[in-house]
Amino acid sequence: MTTTNTTDPGAPDYRRYFPQLEGMRALAALGVMTTHVAFQTRAIQWPVLGPILGRLDLAVALFFALSGFLLWRRYAAAARHPEIAEPRVAAYLRHRFVRIWPAYAVAVVAVFTLLPQARGASATVWLANLTLTQVFVPLTLAPGLTQMWSLSVEVAFYLLLPVIGYALIAVRGDRARWRIPILAGLGLLSLGWAWVVGALSLPAGVEGKNWVFGHLPWFLAGLILAELTATVELSRPSPLVRRVTTLSANRPLMLVVAVVAYGLACTPLGGPVGLGDLSNRQYVGKIVFGAVAAYAVLAPLVCSAGPFRLLDSGPMTAMGRWSYGIFIWHLAALTCVFGLFGITAFDGHFATVWILTAVLTVGVSAASYAFIEDPCRRWLVNWERRRSPSPPRPVPIPD
Repeated sequence: MTTTNTTDPGAPDYRRYFPQLEGMRALAALGVMTTHVAFQTRAIQWPVLGPILGRLDLAVALFFALSGFLLWRRYAAAARHPEIAEPRVAAYLRHRFVRIWPAYAVAVVAVFTLLPQARGASATVWLANLTLTQVFVPLTLAPGLTQMWSLSVEVAFYLLLPVIGYALIAVRGDRARWRIPILAGLGLLSLGWAWVVGALSLPAGVEGKNWVFGHLPWFLAGLILAELTATVELSRPSPLVRRVTTLSANRPLMLVVAVVAYGLACTPLGGPVGLGDLSNRQYVGKIVFGAVAAYAVLAPLVCSAGPFRLLDSGPMTAMGRWSYGIFIWHLAALTCVFGLFGITAFDGHFATVWILTAVLTVGVSAASYAFIEDPCRRWLVNWERRRSPSPPRPVPIPD
């Protein structure tokens, strides 16, 4: 996704398109698909490679960090540039709704209507899925849509983001240097969420650890990167910030950090892969390793000038545009592959199932983008232009 001007007409514009992030989003979507294929073909039981494939569920951490970075950039910029205002909440929510819900609603209706395993869902299951409240309503994750728990968390984060922005509204100008420590402190505080949930009396079938507060460190990895880049672009960064930015832009170093964090997440420190109960300590381990890995993957992409020959290539950029569709359709496609090709679930054939699922998913996702996502986005942009024809002014970025 790209950031959109949601301030007043004629206000300074602080937008930058990151084609390399489109490519990375494509890889994250394929990572989520791969971990589900690995689980349903029992590839996660392979020695060594199995846990690596199973832990690709940390691609969700990358998705969350990407959202945090892109959506927080204007808040970070407003804290450091006197002419930039925070996003208008109404416009921000409009864009989030149009970006997420239309294509998602089509997927939900199609799955409940056409997928045999999901037919006959109750009104409660329908309502929870259409409103993206599955993580709050017991036993409403449906076949073909079980991955949507993370989209439910992401939507909750969309609602929480303006609250965080308002809470930090006074931390501007010279005080903006405290924003990164405050966000890091919030992330550390949120690591106690597993114990908080344990003290709550939640209905059976509701996993409170999957609420947005338990996953805040994954989002905050992106928020901190947004603060870091805004500091460098719009103010006079301290030597410490410059040093951190230089380290974050170092691709070999960040690759090592990402590999180590991911490797630790594949051990019992990050809990079992696939379906399995995590102790509170394992849950914290998975969240911490996911946040570190997501930061290390994204940091070189936004803190250095590139080039990024693979990620910003034409095919990867196109896949990035289709990545949301890949995420929402891949489990339904995987279920169809087993039925259409006579392959038994949990009986091997990882490579065959992966290829067939990828082909079917990418095709449906491309159609979703062409006929639903992009037309809805264009409609909203044109509607806003008719209401506010004044173009935004570019923000001067110091050398």
